[in-house]
This record gives sequence, C-alpha cells and structure tokens, in this order.
Amino acid sequence: MKEVPSDRGDDPAANARRPRVAAVGRKVREAPRPNPIERRMSKFLREPPSIRMAASVIVTATAVVVVGGGVLIRVLDHSEYSNIWVGMWWALQTVTTVGYGDVTPTHPSGRLVGVIVMLEGISFLAIITAVITSSFVARAESERSAEDDVEDAALEARLNARFDDLSERFDRLESMLREEET
Repeated sequence: MKEVPSDRGDDPAANARRPRVAAVGRKVREAPRPNPIERRMSKFLREPPSIRMAASVIVTATAVVVVGGGVLIRVLDHSEYSNIWVGMWWALQTVTTVGYGDVTPTHPSGRLVGVIVMLEGISFLAIITAVITSSFVARAESERSAEDDVEDAALEARLNARFDDLSERFDRLESMLREEET
C-alpha cells in the first residue's frame, strides 16, 4: 500500500516547489504594469485616499459614463440621435442633471442607458458635495485641534507654575519644621 503524504508539509516534492512558486509570485507582483489604467488602479488601492485622488476618480468615471452613454444611446436609439455628437450632448446634459429635453430616448434600451447616466449624474453631484464638505470639516477640525493644543499648553504651563509654587512652599515648611526641631 502506497503511503499518502499528509497536509502538514511532509511531501518532499511539494516542499521543493514552494520556494519556486513563491519566487514566481514575487516576480509577478513586482513586474511593472504596462497598462496605464492598471497602474493607476494599483496606485489608487495602495495609497491612502485623498481629495485629489477621489476627485480624479469621480471625474474619470463621469467622463467614461458620458462618452459611453453617448455612444450607447446613438447605437441603441439611432432614430432619435442622428449622430454620436447628439448622443454625447444628451449624455452631458443628463449627467449634469440639466436635461434640456431637446432630445430624449424613445426606445426602452435607450431609456435604460438614460437611467444609468442619470444615476451617475446624481452620484457625481452627491460625491462632489461630500468631498467639499469633508474638506471644510477637516480644515475646521485641524484649526480646532491647533486651538486645543494652544489651550492645553497654556493650562500645562499654569499647572506647572502652580506645582512649582506649591513645591517651594513645602520646601519652606520643611525647613521651618527642621529649625523648630533643633
């Protein structure tokens, strides 16, 4: 009967393969990313979020939705949208929630594209508002923190002065008690 190696690493062939597999994994992770979108996404996931990074992601996503929506609406509802630029105009006014109404989708698939573009526009405005608000809150928080630091330093200085005064008084009392003992 053949002995089956356990999962604890008793298999010499598997143990010999592990360093090679780990080396290949390191090479793949460390390889330069030729695709600019992949490089940007890797950087986005690696670095802590910032307002500038969030704004660039929002603007990029909105631009992609406008271009994609304009192309899709032309393809799906070509009777209403005579060329791709009319589709882009419709997508731009829809994503910005202006909606002039000069062109509207009539085909159900065009209306579905319209829903997606509208939701992106609403999300865009909500996220931009949140980013602006969070920057104001962060600035107010840092100013408040700076004021608190100044107040804490002043309080600590007053307390230290009081402790020094009390220490001097105790020293005088001790010296008076020593003089009385003698």
